[in-house]
Amino acid sequence: MHILEVPSFFQPHGGLFCLEQAKALKNLGHEVRIMTNVQLGITVELHDYFMLPCRRYEYEMDGITIYQSYQRGLPKVIQFNVKRWVAIVRSMFAEYVKKYGRPDIIHAHCAKWAGYAAMLISREYGIPYVITEHLSKTIFDDEFRLVGNTPWQVPLLTEAYQHAAKLLSVSDELPERLAVYFGKNYQWETVSNIVDTDFYQYRQREPLQGRTFRFCCLANYIPLKGYDILFSAFRTLREKGLNVELHIAGRGTDTADCRSQLTDGMLTYGLIDKQTVRELLYTSDALVLASRSEAQPLVLLEAMSTGIPVVSTEVIPQNLRLNDGCFIVPVDDANALADAMEHVVNTSIDGQLLSQQVAQLASARVVGEKLDKVFREAVADTTPHNA
Repeated sequence: MHILEVPSFFQPHGGLFCLEQAKALKNLGHEVRIMTNVQLGITVELHDYFMLPCRRYEYEMDGITIYQSYQRGLPKVIQFNVKRWVAIVRSMFAEYVKKYGRPDIIHAHCAKWAGYAAMLISREYGIPYVITEHLSKTIFDDEFRLVGNTPWQVPLLTEAYQHAAKLLSVSDELPERLAVYFGKNYQWETVSNIVDTDFYQYRQREPLQGRTFRFCCLANYIPLKGYDILFSAFRTLREKGLNVELHIAGRGTDTADCRSQLTDGMLTYGLIDKQTVRELLYTSDALVLASRSEAQPLVLLEAMSTGIPVVSTEVIPQNLRLNDGCFIVPVDDANALADAMEHVVNTSIDGQLLSQQVAQLASARVVGEKLDKVFREAVADTTPHNA
């Protein structure tokens, strides 16, 4: 099967979940490429805005061909930028077809705006498309709030959902949360994002006796991630005399504002690469995430895959709450978070079993086979209609 992956965002804005799925599908024998248009903002990405290529180009990443362009967004004109983004993707698709032929299916990551562009391409070429929704309700809230009580985005995204051959969600809860904007007249199927369980493989930790218990948090330093609650909870543990440390990493954790919040036992690494993430997990005994909103935070699965438990808030989806390895507290409750962290310090878990549970949920093989089934069904259902 010829599969074209179209993410709504990609490097340097993340989006590597798309690459992991493309690799998994290629390993199953499919012809897979990624086509991506990345919008850059001059106010926050001045260097990238002027220095990244102004032409469309191809390159290889982990054995997958990436066809990429960079769009220079204009400040504060969201609707214009969206129309231009969609037009660029459609133009890129026409060029793609000339070189590689028509794909059997388009896999769009997020309705905003890859899913919408895929719908327009589908109408023009008669190719089915599937949308995997990754974005949390909070992200939609933040954007829609800027345009008042009648967001122009809602009918466009609703239309993209309605005409998709299949809708996939990274959690069971996400469709219900998004229904306030897009309704419920859809058939959703939950398919986890992929965790590289070979890379984040299980490793036994050193015995705790006689050493400090190390918590880590891997998240960008933004209000959504609840660092204020985490810092408060950690200070409570230290005041109670627990021998604990907190190691934090992520974009913004090395800023002056973040550093000013740190107290004894807290260390920050700033933004780190994948290799350093793994080393931080291997030298930690538990991960904690005090988020106020999430769709599917893969860092929790990555941590559990290495064999350590996680403490997080009730916003994380049920499919991440693996037995004996995930401890849940209410949002914005520093006392409850401190209690759960203390419980983890004093609780022994079977890290190897926890790692195996992650593999059964989110390994490349498991997710790849689920996507393979969805795509084959979508193509089979669409072909007679287009014949």
